[in-house]
Amino acid sequence: MAFVRNMCTIGFSSAMDGISHLCNGFVYLLLVYSQGFTTKQMVNPWKTYVKLSAVLMGSHGLTKGSLAFLNYPAQIMFKSTKVLPVMVMGAFIPGLKRKYPIHEYISALLLVAGLILFTLADAQTSPNFSIIGILTISSVLVMDSFLGNLQEAIFTMNPATTQMEMLFCSTVVGLPFLLAPMILTGELFTAWNSCSQHLYVYGVLIFEAMATFVGQVSVLSLIAIFGAATTAMITTARKAVTLLLSYLIFTKPMTEQHGTGLLLIAMGIILKMLPESKAPTKSTNSISTAKHKNSYVKEEKSLVEKNGEDEEKRPLV
Repeated sequence: MAFVRNMCTIGFSSAMDGISHLCNGFVYLLLVYSQGFTTKQMVNPWKTYVKLSAVLMGSHGLTKGSLAFLNYPAQIMFKSTKVLPVMVMGAFIPGLKRKYPIHEYISALLLVAGLILFTLADAQTSPNFSIIGILTISSVLVMDSFLGNLQEAIFTMNPATTQMEMLFCSTVVGLPFLLAPMILTGELFTAWNSCSQHLYVYGVLIFEAMATFVGQVSVLSLIAIFGAATTAMITTARKAVTLLLSYLIFTKPMTEQHGTGLLLIAMGIILKMLPESKAPTKSTNSISTAKHKNSYVKEEKSLVEKNGEDEEKRPLV
């Protein structure tokens, strides 16, 4: 959606963000339906997706609202920390109760610090904070962390759940949440009139929706396989790679702050990839070895006793 937002030369307002999400929703439904999915294949009740969509739309609305109180650098700082509340929230979600080793928290902190340093290295303004803005963006982080863990809990408690089902049902339930405020505020008609004057924008929106569909399915697959926290770390690292590629492709000058941020990100990724301690395995092996030795000693004693009994029963002549 960055492309659409930056087309300010043709008079688009912030209403484009809403109609972009609206277009995404309808394209998602068509693509999922083309894959052969129907509601008869659902394995979860609709109320599950009502909760999911309510949190998703709440996060979307509060993110837009926070722009009125926080400038772009401040919003980047907060959004970059998403992985940390995701890890914390995992301990409170029923069906998950996730607990992460200390090195994964350190890895997440390094990733967050590195991304913040890198993205703010060439910011034209300093982060601007306000109490209302901090409360709003903090609520967004809580909702985002709850959303990822709730998706993981659905996949965990009902393994028959597919990515297509979750995307289809969340979109069906979420569209009314999106349409109602757009109609009430008039954003829908404003965006529609703007698009009508520049018809090629519809093509851009459809192409973008098809691309984000692939991204959404990929993210849901990562959550189902690796969990919400690992997925959040991957998406955080993806942002860093995207920024790095933009500097390499467009040959932007890099400063020491850029280098420091990249170093912290690399350290966080390497720490995440390190294998966990093998101490529990060793103790398990030692216990099994001790049990084997004890069983061997017992067998040897039983053999000795049996031989002794045979000697006693043997005749003297």
